[in-house]
Amino acid sequence: MSRPLRQSSGQAYAEVIGDPIKHSKSPLIHRFWLEALGIDADYRATHVTPDALAAYIASRRDDPDWRGCNVTLPHKLAVMDLVDDPGNVRASIGAMNTIARDEAGALFGTNTDAGGFFGPLADLPLAGAPAIVAGTGGAAHAVLFALSRIGIGPVTLLARNPLKGAALLARFGLKGEVKPLDASLPPAALLVNTTSLGMAGQPPFAPDLAPLPDDAVVYDIVYAPLMTPLLDAADARGLDYVDGLEMLVGQAAIAFEIFFGAEPPRDRDEDLRELLLK
Repeated sequence: MSRPLRQSSGQAYAEVIGDPIKHSKSPLIHRFWLEALGIDADYRATHVTPDALAAYIASRRDDPDWRGCNVTLPHKLAVMDLVDDPGNVRASIGAMNTIARDEAGALFGTNTDAGGFFGPLADLPLAGAPAIVAGTGGAAHAVLFALSRIGIGPVTLLARNPLKGAALLARFGLKGEVKPLDASLPPAALLVNTTSLGMAGQPPFAPDLAPLPDDAVVYDIVYAPLMTPLLDAADARGLDYVDGLEMLVGQAAIAFEIFFGAEPPRDRDEDLRELLLK
């Protein structure tokens, strides 16, 4: 899906869209890579409310400088109705987080969240292991899709809407059960928070981690703040944890190649992480 930058009258650019969006670190990531590779392009954060999403997509269709956009809360489901779906993402993952333009000029959607999420877990023996996932939104779709591909399970899905949660487990062929978000945790090898709980300005997600075994891994996709109440609790218990920057950078690397036709310099990850933590 990568391609060279086209000639145009202005500077090529990509964006991240969401509501809210001020917290996004995506511009820092992509601009770091663009500068490192000497690519004359930009990456911006653009506030798009739900009622303005269709107009935003329409406005970018005829902009030759626009390379695409990453999509964050709350648009990962709604955007599927506005763009082409050549990879059948709607049927497989059920959420899009990346929109780009193909050579014919049509806008298409894909999902880089699943690959970005799974990267830090790739070497762990999770096949057949019990897991807990909190949330049923667009990020949860990508996480459950990735976990289903490695045969994890059973899965305890923490959800506000039990019917929606049950439908998600069924969608990805995962065995398990649905419990309320504030339910006591069962023992599990992996706990993943895919909700916005714990983000700056949001209530915390901080369940009692006592039921988790000592070798469990806690993964929070929230990255603002980096150390959420959930990760603070995991650290206090001495559990291994994965912070939200891991998934953010991983999914951004896949999107960067789609937008700008070049592989990002992942050998500079330590420098990038230092920048993001300032």
